[in-house]
Amino acid sequence: MIIYDEIYGEFEVDGVLEELILSKPVQRLKGIHQGGASYLVKEEWDETRFSHSVGVMLLIRKLGGSIEEQIAGLLHDVSHTAFSHVIDFVFENKEEDYHEKIYSSVVENSEIPNILMKHGYHYEDLLLDETKWTLLEQPAPELCADRVDYTLRDMYAYGNITLEEVNRFLDNVVVVEGKMYLQNIEIAEWFVETYYKEVIDFFMDPLNIYGYDILAKALKRSLEKNIINLDDFLGTDEDVIKKIKLSEDQDVLQFMRRLHFNVKVKEDRQHYDIHRKNKVRMIDPSIYMNGELIPSSELSESVRNMGRAAYEKANRGMYVKIISN
Repeated sequence: MIIYDEIYGEFEVDGVLEELILSKPVQRLKGIHQGGASYLVKEEWDETRFSHSVGVMLLIRKLGGSIEEQIAGLLHDVSHTAFSHVIDFVFENKEEDYHEKIYSSVVENSEIPNILMKHGYHYEDLLLDETKWTLLEQPAPELCADRVDYTLRDMYAYGNITLEEVNRFLDNVVVVEGKMYLQNIEIAEWFVETYYKEVIDFFMDPLNIYGYDILAKALKRSLEKNIINLDDFLGTDEDVIKKIKLSEDQDVLQFMRRLHFNVKVKEDRQHYDIHRKNKVRMIDPSIYMNGELIPSSELSESVRNMGRAAYEKANRGMYVKIISN
């Protein structure tokens, strides 16, 4: 199988990775939008969990990661429910980790264990302890393949960065003891700025906050009325929407009708209709310099200032005034 990725280029994939990509659990991710409700309020916001998952796998490969870690990267988001993190808002789950809580159950009840076994792997060894995969996941504020890919992917797709900038960043990544670091403080400053464009400017865009709020209310009401159930969230976004529409429940449908491309909203801290806070996400990538790791915030006032501003905005949350919906 030849895979062409808009960020990392062309790769050949075969064996266990090819079979996993073609499996039902991974193919389902083509119908799960990365930005949750975002694609319902802005047509261009349409990145999927599938492109991200394949991207994480390819980034790990590009950085010299093992086949086993590539498998873990490909499958790390396989338990994401329909509309991704919107379900965390439905359940008021501030850690935004519902998909992690159901991960082992989703994997065990899928074809993934059999595919892995066929190729000589045990799913328990590869998938149930992410701490062994240090390229894939690292605690914030460090870099990892998951955090880097969704930032680069979204910001490139939505026109905030260029492919030339992406490649310059990737050329400055160094792997030390299985972990991602940077070699250049200017590149670190660029990534910190880009990351906050993602998790502050994009995640907390008033239109995004509006979409999450309205969709979460529709889904919560649908669950309360038994129009949908938790198992439905293991389908695709459109599967859930179709089931809601078929119910013809006007109470729920009135929420769904408020999700469209002509919504007009703005930030307004005084006269607001919605106030939402997202999980606080910070970044401070270490620089590998002369055999030492130094947090970029120790080397750059710009990184310190961006971090302070992002922390304040994340803790304040977004106040949204609805102009027309």
